[in-house]
Amino acid sequence: MDTAAKVTGVEHWTQKGDVPLFLWEKFVDSPAGKPAVLFVHGSSMASQPTFDLTVPGRPDSSVMDWFARRGFACWCVDMEGYGRSGKARDIYCDIANGADDLAAATDYIAGARGAASFLTYGISSGALRAALFAQRHPERVARLALDAFVWTGEGAPTLAQRRLKLPEFLATKRRPIDRAFVRSIFARDHPDCAEPRVVDAFADAILALDDSMPNGTYIDMCSRLPVVDPAKIAAPTLVLRGQYDGIAAFDDLVEFWKRLPNPDKQFSVLAGISHASFQQKNYLMVYHILHAFFTQPAPAYR
Repeated sequence: MDTAAKVTGVEHWTQKGDVPLFLWEKFVDSPAGKPAVLFVHGSSMASQPTFDLTVPGRPDSSVMDWFARRGFACWCVDMEGYGRSGKARDIYCDIANGADDLAAATDYIAGARGAASFLTYGISSGALRAALFAQRHPERVARLALDAFVWTGEGAPTLAQRRLKLPEFLATKRRPIDRAFVRSIFARDHPDCAEPRVVDAFADAILALDDSMPNGTYIDMCSRLPVVDPAKIAAPTLVLRGQYDGIAAFDDLVEFWKRLPNPDKQFSVLAGISHASFQQKNYLMVYHILHAFFTQPAPAYR
């Protein structure tokens, strides 16, 4: 492992019907023969700000670079309605639509690079998208990591507050965002889990691509949970829960985890972390836990 190795980034495009989808790939030297990681973003930001962030003076702010330097081929995709992907359709862009995006993205990656199965990580509503994708396409998910996940929503104070605005979300397909909104993500659960300069760099990257976000995932998380069935998720699964996360209620996640049928499963509480784990002060701890899960040998007997 060369932690200073040059990482290459490659832009890709595919179609989901008439909708253009933007994909971003990172690797060292060549992607050939390397395990593929698919990173899935959440409700309020596109993929590159979440997974390929640069913050001067903060090493390894890009989780894609960190994993690329450890021998992985890393991918992310902007869901429809986000970032550089298509925004023309007058739809809410809900969680099911995001799972469709992941199917189209993995179709493309399989054709372009030959990757048939993916180490899949999703955060927040991206975890819901990833879980639904794994439920629909079990053959495409080698291992599944669900960060800041929500199952039924029971016991989640952030969702209880968000439900008060459900009529607003239903009334329009998109909601405006600004720097104050991005800062609120880090202020709502527990103070001082993230450095202000990191939050500002994250906001810069998000707002360079979008000034509004689709409402579909908010509507789903406020009124339509559960949208996945743990009994139908076959992949080895890691559930990650920030210590202070106001969306990922602990008891709700334990009940989800208990129902996962694959005995190769883990539950990890992330100390000192609220909701957006890769932008928190303890982000390197999250990388370590995720890397250990993605590199864990398969059971020889069970």
